[in-house]
Amino acid sequence: MLDSLASRFLSIWPAHWSRQRKSSATMLASALLMIAILWLITIPLARAPDPIGNNAELFAQGTRVTVMLTLVSGLAGVVLGLLAALGKTSRLPPLRWIASFYIWVMRGTPLLVQVLAVYFALPELHPVLRLEEFTAACVALALNVGAYNAEAIRSGLQAVPKGQIEAAKALGLSKWHTFIDITFPQAFKIALPPLVNNVVALLKDSSLAFTIGVVELTNAGSQVKSTSFQAVPVFIATAVIYLVLTTVMTQFSDAVERRFDIEGKL
Repeated sequence: MLDSLASRFLSIWPAHWSRQRKSSATMLASALLMIAILWLITIPLARAPDPIGNNAELFAQGTRVTVMLTLVSGLAGVVLGLLAALGKTSRLPPLRWIASFYIWVMRGTPLLVQVLAVYFALPELHPVLRLEEFTAACVALALNVGAYNAEAIRSGLQAVPKGQIEAAKALGLSKWHTFIDITFPQAFKIALPPLVNNVVALLKDSSLAFTIGVVELTNAGSQVKSTSFQAVPVFIATAVIYLVLTTVMTQFSDAVERRFDIEGKL
């Protein structure tokens, strides 16, 4: 369904445009559409029947917090994933052990436990580790998605043919230039599909921030349900908003994949 939507979205651009140009236009259009949704979402919600209409601003604010959680933790997760992937492929045993331990713990424990641990457990270790609700949620989400990103990036790094690295050494390139100019660009393109999928999944996982009091979309819906005692319309409205957000983000992520698909496999 989403693949057909992506194909239809690309088909609205002029036929003589290149695939890269169509993908770039789709990325821009998706980003502008997301901004418009966040800016104007109060208008359609206010016209909905109660209890949605009279709580439109609460739903709108929760939607904005959800997207902000996704963007902040998603970007941080990519950085953490890259560092962990480099550590796991390092020749230094301590770096490999630390990176492997981090990935093992983050992937082997539930995200809900990680969110609660960052918010409640860290302050018991030291008061300076006490974080605000939004910050704690971002840290937990970033640590979690970073572990999954690390495996995707590691796979990309190991998929680069060793012959290219040996050729770079033969040409006298330093390790840094070999990584920046040869290894990383190819590994990034290989790892891109799972990376963007992880970010889209993160949008839904951000609902767990509700457990520590972050007023994101799920929390907003729960508050409306508890005051109105009308669960069905509240959950339908919440699900529809999530569906709209994930659809727009999926269009953006599909366009990113197509934009960097140099071989034209997509």
